[in-house]
Amino acid sequence: MADEGTAVMQYFELRYNDFGRLVFIGEDGVVHEGAIPVRAFPIGAPDEGIALVSADGVELAWIEQWSDVSPTVRTVIERELANREFMPEINRIRRVSSFATPTVWEVDTNRGETSFTLKGEEDIRRLPGTALLIADSHGIQFIIRDIKSLDKHSRKILDRFL
Repeated sequence: MADEGTAVMQYFELRYNDFGRLVFIGEDGVVHEGAIPVRAFPIGAPDEGIALVSADGVELAWIEQWSDVSPTVRTVIERELANREFMPEINRIRRVSSFATPTVWEVDTNRGETSFTLKGEEDIRRLPGTALLIADSHGIQFIIRDIKSLDKHSRKILDRFL
């Protein structure tokens, strides 16, 4: 019987060690400390195609979709992904310090108000549909899922950078 924080599958086991690191134990009994879940398509299909990789980057297991794993394993993996993936969603652009880069953007996100520095227009990347990915000067990725859902003021600011 698995204790709390341990997820058991038919072919592998996931649990946390005493230091809070994810441990993968394969069907062959080999232990891999520091396992990392990685989404294949984090934006386009976040619930499909998740690899569990070793600390060295070697794939240990492939999960095609969430229905392939138990609810306990899903909870453990989702907790790890939430810790690793930090991508605030921009809901509104309040103002920018200038239209020449680098520039400071003041925005409202799904995690609250914040500001960041945009180094250059090349740090705004178009995604499929009407989505954008914006990287700040520290490498934090902000997402705008649908430009059309932004207010007129925000779209006007964006137009100056696109």
